[in-house]
Amino acid sequence: MNKQTVITDEGLRRLEKELEELKTVKRKEIAERIKNALSFGDLSENSEYDEAKNEQAIIEGRISEIENQLKNVRVVDESELSTEIVHIGSRVRVKDLDTGEEETYQIVGSTEADPLEGKISNESPVGRELISRTKGDVIEVEVPDGLLKYEILEIMK
Repeated sequence: MNKQTVITDEGLRRLEKELEELKTVKRKEIAERIKNALSFGDLSENSEYDEAKNEQAIIEGRISEIENQLKNVRVVDESELSTEIVHIGSRVRVKDLDTGEEETYQIVGSTEADPLEGKISNESPVGRELISRTKGDVIEVEVPDGLLKYEILEIMK
């Protein structure tokens, strides 16, 4: 049984756009490269052909992966999100109790995680600890760098 993918509306649109790009643009580009490489003749020493076939396999694999995710997707209804409790889709402002620094994270499904953008997966150590918590809660998370202690300051949609 395939695992259900929980995703925000923005994440769903991004996946659908990537799938469309792969199916329409990238497939055509790779087919042209293969056709072009075939015109060079002998395939046994044709690195262009090998590279194009490898890239084709990668693209087809990604198409399959996205299609599987989309079959088992559950989009978070952001209008139903509470600001009382942390859910997937919530934006959470936390204070690092060791440094005093404040951070804001959006809790997203694993396919959307992008820590550099402040989007952390509900399956990550910090994301897992934040889920179902409320304003004022203090969480402790074991990470490779040691122990993080955060106080939840605010939960936003």
